[in-house]
Amino acid sequence: MALKRPKGTFDLLPPGSPGLEKHNAMNRHQLVLEQVRETLERAGAKFIQTPLFEALELVKRGVGETTDVVQKEMYSVSHRGSDEGFVLRPEGTAPIVRAYLENGLKQFPAPLKLWTYGPMFRAERQQEGRYRQFHQVDYEVLGSDDPLTDAEAIVLMWQVLERVGLKNLEMKVSSLGDPPDREAYSTYLREVFAPHLERLSPLSLSRLERNPLRILDSKEAQDIALIAQLSPKSLLESLGESAKVHLDRVCAYLTAWGVTYALDPGIVRGLDYYRRTAWEVHHTGVGAKAALGGGGRYDGLAELLGGPPTPGVGWALGVERILIALEAEAVPAPALVGPLLYLGALEEGLLENVTGLALELRRSASCEFGYRAKKPGKHLEDAVKKGAVFLGLIGPDEADTGTLSLKNLERGEGWVLPRAELPEYLRNYLSSH
Repeated sequence: MALKRPKGTFDLLPPGSPGLEKHNAMNRHQLVLEQVRETLERAGAKFIQTPLFEALELVKRGVGETTDVVQKEMYSVSHRGSDEGFVLRPEGTAPIVRAYLENGLKQFPAPLKLWTYGPMFRAERQQEGRYRQFHQVDYEVLGSDDPLTDAEAIVLMWQVLERVGLKNLEMKVSSLGDPPDREAYSTYLREVFAPHLERLSPLSLSRLERNPLRILDSKEAQDIALIAQLSPKSLLESLGESAKVHLDRVCAYLTAWGVTYALDPGIVRGLDYYRRTAWEVHHTGVGAKAALGGGGRYDGLAELLGGPPTPGVGWALGVERILIALEAEAVPAPALVGPLLYLGALEEGLLENVTGLALELRRSASCEFGYRAKKPGKHLEDAVKKGAVFLGLIGPDEADTGTLSLKNLERGEGWVLPRAELPEYLRNYLSSH
């Protein structure tokens, strides 16, 4: 029996592959990446890449020891001859902040905008839109606590999703307040839930003292029912004056820029270093877990990782979730792109002639060639299957005269062209299309 890939993972496949599904088409991934790169780099973001594995301690501090990621979903990595603990990275923010601190990136003018794309890993049960290896885009801004950076981050996420072709989007914005606001709200939640301990799930009961905000994010039916019955006031209703002003300024920018959003008091982040702005983008096409991604301000993270106080804000988008949403909206996949020119030899002795020309032309255009001499009809079949725009054939007559027989497969027109004129002809074609 042939070996298979691990459960919860998938192969990224070229267009037209038999095993193609809505989340594993390489051309779809490339489309998202191209739109992300263009959108973020036009806004001044610089690309960064961190290792696929990080120190366990970084993830514990950066993600939080009480989170499901740390408690249940991390992939540990053994390191022969070392007692250090490592994990496959489950998210991108903590590694980027670690890289910022470790490599002295503070020398760049603030705010420094960074972005990355790549695989992340979580050992969770596979379901629609959730995989054990998935791909994520991260955008992080370090060095500024100005609400303008929050608003810009939100609109950049929105623009990325619009540029890939999505329409049925809903932006939800909230605030987590400042540390004193959160502390007071945590005390309030403990008082609300204290008379109902027997009705809390074991996980929420364990969170009550250390991290009661996470109870509000519980997926357990008994917790959801209890919260609905008690209807505790939201953190959004408990903000201090500074946090209120910050949120008002963020919302004012979004309104001025024409970004439609809704205030959602249900957005929570359970970790102490998160503060003020938080947001999510939802799409009905990805099912009950409708968030394509989310973001927030994390001004306390750098200190937790051993660095100086460094304000930060950022977001992450799940690429596979974006692809599911594109499928739900029936957004057409990118057109298959074949070579500009396919070259074929009509006799075996002319293969060197053909391959040499192809290698030269590849300096400025995409060019493939047949690996065996064939009749013109067979070369034509191969060129059409590969989606080539032009077919070029070299037989004895063309070899003697320094020409090739060129055919435009889109128009069905053919003619003989001197080989010396071919590079300029192809350049002119590319510049006019």
